[in-house]
Amino acid sequence: MVAMAENQADTIFRSKLPDIYIPNHLPLHTYCLEKISQHSTRPCLINGATGEIHSYENVELIARKVASGLNRIGIQQGQVMMILLPNSVEFVFAFLGASYCGVTVTTANPFYTSAEITKQAKASHARIIVTLATHVNKLKEFAQEHDVKIMCIDSPPEGCLQFSELTETDESEFELPAVKIKPEDVVALPFSSGTTGLPKGVMLTHKGLVTSIAQHVDGENPNLYIHKEDVFLCVLPLFHIYSLTSILLSGLRVGATILIMPKFELNQLMELVEKYKVTIAPFVPPIVLAIAKSPDLHKYDLSSIRTLISGAAPMRKELEDTLRAKLPNAKLGQGYGMTEAGALSMCLSLAKEPYKVKSGSCGTVIRNAEMKIVDLKTGDSLHRNQSGEICIRGCQIMKGYLNDPEATKNTVDKDGWLHTGDVGYIDDDDELFIVDRIKELIKYKGFQVAPAELEALLINHPNISDAAVVPMKDDVAGEVPVAFVVKSNGSTISEEDIKQYISKQVVFYKRISKVFFQNTILKAPSGKILRKELIKKLNDGFSN
Repeated sequence: MVAMAENQADTIFRSKLPDIYIPNHLPLHTYCLEKISQHSTRPCLINGATGEIHSYENVELIARKVASGLNRIGIQQGQVMMILLPNSVEFVFAFLGASYCGVTVTTANPFYTSAEITKQAKASHARIIVTLATHVNKLKEFAQEHDVKIMCIDSPPEGCLQFSELTETDESEFELPAVKIKPEDVVALPFSSGTTGLPKGVMLTHKGLVTSIAQHVDGENPNLYIHKEDVFLCVLPLFHIYSLTSILLSGLRVGATILIMPKFELNQLMELVEKYKVTIAPFVPPIVLAIAKSPDLHKYDLSSIRTLISGAAPMRKELEDTLRAKLPNAKLGQGYGMTEAGALSMCLSLAKEPYKVKSGSCGTVIRNAEMKIVDLKTGDSLHRNQSGEICIRGCQIMKGYLNDPEATKNTVDKDGWLHTGDVGYIDDDDELFIVDRIKELIKYKGFQVAPAELEALLINHPNISDAAVVPMKDDVAGEVPVAFVVKSNGSTISEEDIKQYISKQVVFYKRISKVFFQNTILKAPSGKILRKELIKKLNDGFSN
C-alpha cells in the first residue's frame, strides 16, 4: 500500500498490515507486564545453565524489589545504570527494576576492554554498574575516581555491592506510583556507531520502545506471531537491541516463556531446544550457518521450532535454502532493524496470518511506520524497484544521540525521517531488499565495528603515520576489519605488532584481521578516506 506524504513528490511505503492502536503513553514495564493477570503463575524465565524457573508473578515482584533497592542505595530517577552482564535472569531483573524507578539503563558488552567500558560509562554518566566479579578489575579505577557503585550478581570483591541487596529489599519501601515517568523519558541507552563515526549513546524512550514492541507482537494479526504457549530462545546477547526488544521485551508482552542461554555453544543449544521444546528461535546468520553445517544435527529433535528468525545481518539466499531443507517444519523469516530505529521491516511469513515472501527479502516495512527510498545524490524520493537510501519515520525511532545534536541532525532530518545509511529497494510486492551500505560500519557476526574507532587507535601509535580500516568479506563472520597502514619514517613495525597493539585495547570482534602496508591512504580532496576504493582493491585480490 502506497500513500502520499506532506511532500506530494514523496512516495511513502507502508505495511501490508493495518495500523493498530499502541498504548505508548504507558511506561515500558507497565506495558510489557500489562497482561500479567492472565499468566501470573506461568513460567516467565528459565535459566538454561541451571534449570531454575521464575514465574511471571515472581519476575514482577523481584523487579519491584530491585526498584526499591536502587532507591534505598541512592540511585534516583533520571540517573544511569550500566548493565555489564552476559545473558542472565539478573540482567532481566536489573533492567525491569530500573524501568520501574525511572532509571536509564546503558547496556555494554562484558567482553569489552577496560578502556571501552570506561569510555561508555563516562559518556553515559553511569552511577552504578551491575556486573560479574570477574570484570571488576576492568572497572575499579574508573569507579573509584568517579564515585560509581559496582554491584556483582555473584560473590563481590571487597568494596563492591551484592545484587541480592536489591532483590531482597522490601518492595513496599518505595512507592512506585510516586515516580512520574513520562513517555519521552529515556529508558535505554545502548551505544551505536550509527551511520558513521565513533559509538554514541542512542536515547530510546519509554514511548519509542513500547511502539517498537507493539509493532512486533500486538494486533489481531501480529507481524511476529508469538503467544503465551511459546518457548522463546534467548541466546543472542541481551546487551544488543535485537535481543532486548525482539526477544525479551516482546516475549514478556505476550506472556511467553523465555529460555536464557548465557552464551552460544552449538550442541548445548540443540540440547536445550529439545529439552524445553523451543518454538521460537531468533538467530543471527553465523548461528544459522553453524546449525546448517553441524554433523550432529540428526542427534537432536528440533521439530518443536515453528518459527526461526534471522536478524542483525543479512542472510544469503543459499544459507536460507539450506536451512529450510534441514528444518522443514519451521517458518523462516528475516528482520531488518537498527538500534536507532527499532525494527524497520520484517518478513510477513512470521505473521499470524502469513504472507508468502521471496528468499533474500527483509520483509515489508513494519506497521505504524512509514518508509521511503531516497536518491543518494539528490535526496529525492524514489519509486518501486529503484535503489536508494532507506529512510524510516515513526514513534519508534530514537529521541536522538546523547549530548550530540550534530550527529542527531545528520541522522534524523527536520521532517522526522531517520536516514539508515543502508541502500535498498522496494519491489512490486512491497518487499524490501538491501543491496549495499553507505554507512561505514563493519558487521562482524551482527556486532558493529566502527572503522573510525580503530583508526583513532592506530594513528595514536608512534610508528604509524596514517591508517584506514575497512571490511573484508569472511565466510564465518560475514565481515572482518582489515587495516591499510602507512608507517612512520624509518619504522620497522610489523603486521603482528599492529594486531597485538589493537587486540590489547578492544573486544575480540574489533581485532584487526589483516594489515596492508601502503605509502599513502587513498583520500578525497576533502580528506575523507575513499573506503569504497580500498574495498574494491581487496575484492580484486590485492595483497601486500
